[in-house]
Amino acid sequence: MPRLVPLRFFSHPTLEVAPQLIGKILDVDGVCGRIVEVEAYTDDPASHGYRRTERSEIMFETYGHVYVYFIYGMYYCLNFTTDRDNVGAILIRAVEPLSGIEVMRKRRGIHDLRKLCSGPGKLCEAFGIDLDFNWTKIGERVKLYHGKSGLVRTSPRIGISKATDLQWRFFEAGSPFVSR
Repeated sequence: MPRLVPLRFFSHPTLEVAPQLIGKILDVDGVCGRIVEVEAYTDDPASHGYRRTERSEIMFETYGHVYVYFIYGMYYCLNFTTDRDNVGAILIRAVEPLSGIEVMRKRRGIHDLRKLCSGPGKLCEAFGIDLDFNWTKIGERVKLYHGKSGLVRTSPRIGISKATDLQWRFFEAGSPFVSR
């Protein structure tokens, strides 16, 4: 396995860290995948960091932590907190499955490799990530390793109704594992 990504990596501004996450290897108990899509969130109107709440406090108080929240009453979303000096987090939208694939297939109840982790809720289900991971440091239960990335492109974030002009979605061009 390549080198672990150090916590200080996450201390930098969110918009610097986000594109650098593409190609990194996510590992949760041997279930591994290469990150191919992320979205950056700071204090913009589409972000939980727009207003400080009990849920979003982690975005204000930490960097290098796992931030998991529950959405639509049915899906968990995995984020990494960023930026030592400001509010920030990066939503992990999609990964390319690498190992533990049979575990992922069983958890998700599907066989198609491209659909296992091609969205934030699918990814959390495949990796077994839930609210118990919230507020843990990256490197404890969720590990992140250096990896290689292809060409990184940007677009507007998906599924938001505010700050839709911001090109804060970063993804690996041509990857069949990117969502939508």
